[in-house]
Amino acid sequence: MRSETGETVEIAYVDQGYTGENAADAAEEPRIKLEVVKLPTGKRCFVLLPRRWVIEGSFGWVSRFRRLARDYERLPETLAGLHFVAFVILMLKNVTEVLG
Repeated sequence: MRSETGETVEIAYVDQGYTGENAADAAEEPRIKLEVVKLPTGKRCFVLLPRRWVIEGSFGWVSRFRRLARDYERLPETLAGLHFVAFVILMLKNVTEVLG
C-alpha cells in the first residue's frame, strides 16, 4: 500500500466473513486494525451499517462514466488519469450542490 499511495492503512472495516484467524493474521503483519461491522441481532428489516461498502459505492458512481465501463486503454496511466478525472467531476458536483 505504501508504494502506491505513500500512506498506510490503519483501519480496515470488514464484514463478518473476515472474522477468522486468516484475516487477523494477514492484517497483523502490516499492523492493520480490523473492525468487523456486524448486523444487529434480531434484525427484521433493512439496517444501514456504518462505514460499509464505501469503496464499492465510489466505484459504482464512477462506473456511470461510459469511458470507464470497459478497459480499452493501452497504458495503465491513462486509465488511472481517467479515474482521477471522473472522481474530480463527482466531487465538484457534490461541492456545487452543497454551496448551491
